[in-house]
Amino acid sequence: MSIGAIIFLIILGIVLLLVEFLIVPGVTIAGIGGFLCLGAGVFAAYYGHGAQVGTITLVATLCIVILSIALVLKSRTWKKVMLDSNINGNVGDVKRDAVFKIGDHGKAITRLAPIGKAMFHDKIVEAKSITGFINENTEIEIVKIQNTNVVVKPLN
Repeated sequence: MSIGAIIFLIILGIVLLLVEFLIVPGVTIAGIGGFLCLGAGVFAAYYGHGAQVGTITLVATLCIVILSIALVLKSRTWKKVMLDSNINGNVGDVKRDAVFKIGDHGKAITRLAPIGKAMFHDKIVEAKSITGFINENTEIEIVKIQNTNVVVKPLN
């Protein structure tokens, strides 16, 4: 086998191994094919060109595989291709806003089953029912104020 064919097998094996590690995780045909191509390239170098060329090919192949995996797995390499977006959001704290007080009356905007949306003082807040289900448009009263929602009961 020619040197060009051996180099092609080794490069193909490295590419298949990188595909295995980065794109298709697990043991797949890409990984098995990569190992087979690398093995076939090294075997062809030993068989066709002797022990000295085979050993040089084996050592070079191992070094190239280790260096290419280390280079690809470095974080700076992936910063160029990865999605870079930040989510800036927060959850409103009902206690901190101090607009709502225990005993305030409002209306259920959605069905509280047992959590839904309610309106107090023209502000919409997440409400939790202590009595189970409360239908939409039912008058409700605040019983307790938690961090992100209010606990309500229906007015009867």
